[in-house]
Amino acid sequence: MSTTQPQYIKIAQPTAKDDAYLAGVRKTVTEVIAEVRARGDEAVRQFSERFDSWSPANFRLGTEDVERIVSTVPARVIEDIVAVQNRVRRFAEHQMDSLREFEVEPEPGVRLGQKHIPVGSAGAYVPGGRYPLVASAHMTVVTAKVAGVAHVTACTPPIRGDVPAATVAAMHLAGADEILILGGTQAVAAMAVGTETIGKVDLLAGPGNAYVAEAKRQLFGEVGIDLFAGPTETLIVADDHADPFVVAVDLLSQAEHGPDSPAVLITTSESLARRVIELVEEILVEMPTADFAGPAWRDHGQVAVVADLSAAYALADRYASEHVQILTENPREALAVMRNYGALFLGEGTCVSYGDKVIGTNHTLPTRGAANYTGGLWVGKYLKTVTYQEVTDPAASAMLGELCGRAARVEFFEGHARSGDVRAWKHAGAPLPWAPKSVISVPGHHS
Repeated sequence: MSTTQPQYIKIAQPTAKDDAYLAGVRKTVTEVIAEVRARGDEAVRQFSERFDSWSPANFRLGTEDVERIVSTVPARVIEDIVAVQNRVRRFAEHQMDSLREFEVEPEPGVRLGQKHIPVGSAGAYVPGGRYPLVASAHMTVVTAKVAGVAHVTACTPPIRGDVPAATVAAMHLAGADEILILGGTQAVAAMAVGTETIGKVDLLAGPGNAYVAEAKRQLFGEVGIDLFAGPTETLIVADDHADPFVVAVDLLSQAEHGPDSPAVLITTSESLARRVIELVEEILVEMPTADFAGPAWRDHGQVAVVADLSAAYALADRYASEHVQILTENPREALAVMRNYGALFLGEGTCVSYGDKVIGTNHTLPTRGAANYTGGLWVGKYLKTVTYQEVTDPAASAMLGELCGRAARVEFFEGHARSGDVRAWKHAGAPLPWAPKSVISVPGHHS
C-alpha cells in the first residue's frame, strides 16, 4: 500500500459559526423536550405554532382524512411509491431471512436458544421542510412492518402550511398505523415521552435536521433510536477511467441536501480532479438548488489526489463516509478491500441517488464517522435479539451449580455462588454448610 500523503487540490473551509449554531440547537431542543414532558399536548401545540405556524384541530389524520389526501396524489406518483416500496420491502424481507433463530443442546439436558422479538411500537420521523422526503417513509415504516412491529406512528411536518400529500400517501401505503402532521423536536419529543393523545413509542427512526438529530440524541436511552445522524455525506473514489462530468454531477447531487453536507473526491488522476472542480463550478451556475449545494461545496467540499487505488481506499476508510461511490475500472475491488462506509455504490451505473430514492436498500445511514462502528437502519434495528436457557437434566444442573459456586466466589459474589450451591445440593447431595438448619432438616432434602 502506498504511504505517499494525499495532495489536496481543494480543502474544506468550515465556517466559524458551526459551533455556535449547534450550541443554540442543543439549548432549544432541551427546552422543547422539558416542556413536552411537563405539559404534554399543550406544549406540543405551542411549539408547532411557534416553529411551523401549524395548529390544526387534531394533528392526527383520521381514516377519512388520509383517504381524501391520498386521492389528491397523481396516479403515477402512487404507482411509483408502490414500486419503490416493493423494492424496499423485498430487500428487508431478504434481511429477515438472513436472521436465524436457533436452539442448541451443547451438553445433555442444557438448552440454549436465541430468538428475535420486534419492538412493540416505533416512531417514524419523515422530514419535510424545504424538501418532502417521501422516500424516508419507505425506509422507516416499510422496514418496521417487515420486522413485525405492531404499531408504527409516523410524523411529518407541514410544508409552508400545507399537508404534504405525497408523503402522507407514502406513509399510508407503507403501513403506518397512525399518521400525524407534526414536525421537528416537538414531534420527536411527543413520540418519545408520550402525551395525552400521542402514545409513547419504544424506538425512534428516521432522518431529520439538526434539531431532530439532537432530540434523538438527548432522548436516547429513554427510547431506542436507529442511529445518530448528521448532515448527508458523500465520497467518490475515481480513477482515470471515470467520467469527470458524472463525478461532478454526483457530488452535487448530495451536496444539495444542505449547506453543511460534505462532498469529497479521492482520485488517482490529477487531471480528472481539476476537471471535476471546473465542471462543478459550471453546473452550479444554473443549478436550481445551488443555494444549498454551492455553500456545501465551497465550505465542505474536498478533492484529494493519491498515488494509487490502494491509497484511495485507505483514505476513504479514514473518512468513514455515509455514502461511498466507486467510479473505477474494477469497482467491485472496493467491496473486498474497504471496511468503513454507510453504503457502497459500485460503478457508473449506480449512483447514490438510487439508494436515496428507488433501489430498495435503506437510505438511513451513519454519518460523522459512525460508519467506523455501525451500519445503517435495517430490519434488525427493529428487533430485540434475546436469549433463553433451560436446564432439564438434574445432573447437568448439579454440575453447573458447582462450577457457578467456584466462579462466583472468585469474584466475591457469594449470593450468586449460593444459587449454584443449592442446585448442586438438591440434585447431587453436595454439602451446603451455609444453609439454615430449618432448611437442611426438611424431609426430602439432601443433607
